[in-house]
Amino acid sequence: MEARPAVDDAALGREAWSVLDANRTGSATVPAPGLYPHQWSWDSTFIAIGMARLDTRRAGAELLSLMAGQWRTGMVPHIVFHPAHAEAYFPGPSVWRSHDHPAAPVEVLTSGLTQPPMHALAVWQVWRHAVDRDVAAALVRRTYPMLVAQHGYLAGTRDLGGAGLAAIVHPWESGMDDSPAWDDSLEALPAVRYSYRREELPERHPDSHHDRYVWLALRYRDSGYDGTYLRLEHPFAIEDPMFNGIWLASCQALAELAPVAGDDPRPHTEAAGRIRAAMVDRLWADGLFHARDLHRDRLIPIRTVGGFGPMLDPGLSPALVDALMDTLESPRFMGAAGYPVPSCEIRAPQFDRSRYWRGPSWVNTNWLLRHAAAVHGRTELVRQLGTSTLRLVRQSGFRECFDPFDGSGRGGRDFSWSAALTLDLLADPVET
Repeated sequence: MEARPAVDDAALGREAWSVLDANRTGSATVPAPGLYPHQWSWDSTFIAIGMARLDTRRAGAELLSLMAGQWRTGMVPHIVFHPAHAEAYFPGPSVWRSHDHPAAPVEVLTSGLTQPPMHALAVWQVWRHAVDRDVAAALVRRTYPMLVAQHGYLAGTRDLGGAGLAAIVHPWESGMDDSPAWDDSLEALPAVRYSYRREELPERHPDSHHDRYVWLALRYRDSGYDGTYLRLEHPFAIEDPMFNGIWLASCQALAELAPVAGDDPRPHTEAAGRIRAAMVDRLWADGLFHARDLHRDRLIPIRTVGGFGPMLDPGLSPALVDALMDTLESPRFMGAAGYPVPSCEIRAPQFDRSRYWRGPSWVNTNWLLRHAAAVHGRTELVRQLGTSTLRLVRQSGFRECFDPFDGSGRGGRDFSWSAALTLDLLADPVET
């Protein structure tokens, strides 16, 4: 059901909740009906955040369903597959073959990649806004060791540059799959012509970025999802500022959760400090954080919304926050857009207002930047991002993304994180 424009907040909230109900499959919520029939990691963290203020138990169930896919290495996969629709999405379980890996869970099928580690931040939001404190406390105690293991995996297996940052090894791990930030790194890969074959598509596919996406996934799979292979052979390794900014924010969240779980918060605050120092040292340039291609040991020059991810850090220096704000509010991003925040710099030749992550605005990145603005006391930006994001969904429905100039909807309809984060924005007009 396509969301209708709502005249008042209560009606909009009912529309949002109806989308989440319609997209629920068992204890989890799919991102969108038909288009994405499984549980995605990044999506479910935002969905849980949106439900946290209204239904503690359901928000917790969303996260626990996702964490059931965690591998014994600590890796939380980017997809947990629903058996009833196992091959309704490509690449499905038969491509990832998690069931062949001894560290993968036996009960569920998953992908072999991860996504931004929002999970501790999501649990903290559930704890912070819980309407049922006992249920929230039980969720914290149950998930805390899983979250610690996830962070241990990132520090132990994904610090491919040896400087304290986690590297993504596939564009899908960024959550911003088609961002132009990955273009040059993908173009540096060998030409791919026959990366995969599907029975209904017997012809060989032409070379494309999507072919390279699948080729990268198959290489990693065929290594046995081996960490040593990633360090020595895997041809795609990037330190992404959004991924690492979220990791740092989740370290801070773990420090807040540690006393509830009966643990010491200091290791998490120390980890946040190490990530902060490494991001400033390795990713900062020209008023924004940039992704670093480890194979070419250089910063990727394109400016994207991911470059604001480190602003989630409450310990980021005021001078860097001021510089980030100047970039965000400049004509490169918000200053020339009708609706915030374009996912790519408007002035860049790669900007495309209609292509995923190459220009459109997204509710989840607006929410992240609003949260970051609140962390640094930028109340006017908090108000502006909240008001503008709600205006988008009132005008165009709970779409996957939006044209940053006219606000028209793009991508999937009845998108779950757009609906869920609308609930959070309605409950929190000015976050403090």
